[in-house]
Amino acid sequence: MNTLLDVLTGACLVVGAMMSLAAAIGLLRFPDLMSRMHAATKPQVLGLLLMLAAVGLQMRSWALLPLLLVAWLFQLLTVPVSAHMVGRAGYRTKHRRPEMLSVDELDDVVAAVIEDESPNS
Repeated sequence: MNTLLDVLTGACLVVGAMMSLAAAIGLLRFPDLMSRMHAATKPQVLGLLLMLAAVGLQMRSWALLPLLLVAWLFQLLTVPVSAHMVGRAGYRTKHRRPEMLSVDELDDVVAAVIEDESPNS
C-alpha cells in the first residue's frame, strides 16, 4: 500500500509540476494579455491542486486535509478575481489585440463611459 501511495504522490507531483511549467511557458509565449491571463490561471490552479494532493498523500494525515483544502479554496477564489482585474486594467489601457477578439462586449460600455466623462457634456 505504501508503494502505491508513493507512486500516486510522484505522479501528482510530476503532473502538477508540468501544469505549472505549462503556465509559465504560456506566460512567456502567448502573444497578448488575454491569452497570457488564461495561461496564468487555468493550469496553475490544477497544478496547485495536484501538488496539494501529493502533499496530502505523502503526509498521510487527516489533520492536514482541512489546511490543504483551505489553501486550494483560497486559490480558487482569488485567481478569477485577480485575472478579471488584470483583464479590465489591460482593456482600459489598450493592452489588447482587437483583431484576436471574436466579440468585444465592453467596447460599447467603455465608449459610453468615456462619452459621459468628457468635459463638453
